[in-house]
Amino acid sequence: MERVVGTVVRGLRGPIINQGNNIEEIVVDSVLNAAQVEGFSINDKDIVTITESIVARAQGNYATVDHIAKDVHAKFGEETVGVIFPILSRNRFAICLRGIAKGVKKVVLMLSYPSDEVGNHLVDLDMLDEKGINPWTDVLTEKQFRDNFGHNKHAFTGVDYIDYYKSLIEEYGVECEVIFSNNPRTILDYTKNILTCDIHTRFRTKKILKANGGEKVYSLDNILADSIDGSGHNEDYGLLGSNKATEDSVKLFPRNCQPVVDNIQHMLKEKTGKSVEVMIYGDGAFKDPVGKIWELADPVVSPAYTAGLDGTPNEIKLKYLADNNFADLRGDELKQAISQYIDNKGADLVGTMEAQGTTPRKLTDLIGSLSDLTSGSGDKGTPMVFIQGYFDNYTK
Repeated sequence: MERVVGTVVRGLRGPIINQGNNIEEIVVDSVLNAAQVEGFSINDKDIVTITESIVARAQGNYATVDHIAKDVHAKFGEETVGVIFPILSRNRFAICLRGIAKGVKKVVLMLSYPSDEVGNHLVDLDMLDEKGINPWTDVLTEKQFRDNFGHNKHAFTGVDYIDYYKSLIEEYGVECEVIFSNNPRTILDYTKNILTCDIHTRFRTKKILKANGGEKVYSLDNILADSIDGSGHNEDYGLLGSNKATEDSVKLFPRNCQPVVDNIQHMLKEKTGKSVEVMIYGDGAFKDPVGKIWELADPVVSPAYTAGLDGTPNEIKLKYLADNNFADLRGDELKQAISQYIDNKGADLVGTMEAQGTTPRKLTDLIGSLSDLTSGSGDKGTPMVFIQGYFDNYTK
């Protein structure tokens, strides 16, 4: 019988993961148990994805405010520190900011506007237009910002992040000055010692600061890149990708992930005889059109994946073929012509008309977004996702 279903995505339930658990055995057992209970088979080119959170939990990759403070103080000493371009998030940055504040004497907090890097807005663009303010050229003090825009709470969280972040810093008796600018050079008028907290633009920001007189210039991936007094750490990403664990600790992005995915793939091959692809995923990469938030607050969608997930899709746009190449065909004749075209498509369709409109993104970003939307970030209890038919096409 001809298949009538393409890609199938299942969120898999598993146990609550704690430090010291063998994450590889848990994932493999969960996949095999789900297949038995739900009655599906495991095939070559199926995909198992695992949220980064449970990998980091199993690793015990945690750090406290005091660990962060000690590392920050070791890097900056008694200097006034410019903390620039943080995202606006209680989950992602608030605990990090507490640790930063605890390690310094004075903070100049420079916020980008109208929104942070991932789309959390401090002020609506229309209000900038009404006030005649250009966010690419104009630098505002806290008073100027309030005089123009008042107090605005985040649409979804109900938090005034200016007041909130300032209160977190002042909680430690640290002086805090708030300014608003999108130009990294602005902070150099206040201090030459900067911790840049942007995620995907951090390399450019650091280069600009160092080229224009910055002296001690670090980014979040430099903080807790090494263990502090036995803390968790991440050699590649430091505090980037961290999440709030408790009121005084964070869970860091998992480290040394490649052996995890490779071992899971090997174990599944041994138990099923099938070559299953495996990846660890964090945030997906997509934008909310209402809240305007671009989801990707992690440094990458996937910190590790097996070799079969490298690259980008090599797909043909079916409707293009139907509307152009085979516009005069209908029914079975059209189906046969399109199927034959797909079977004979080239290995690299980049730039061809037949591929226009297909999604030009990395496979890991697409699959990570699919997985993130499936597992969610709440109480679904499905931190593993099993995907079938992703690499199939119309002819399979």
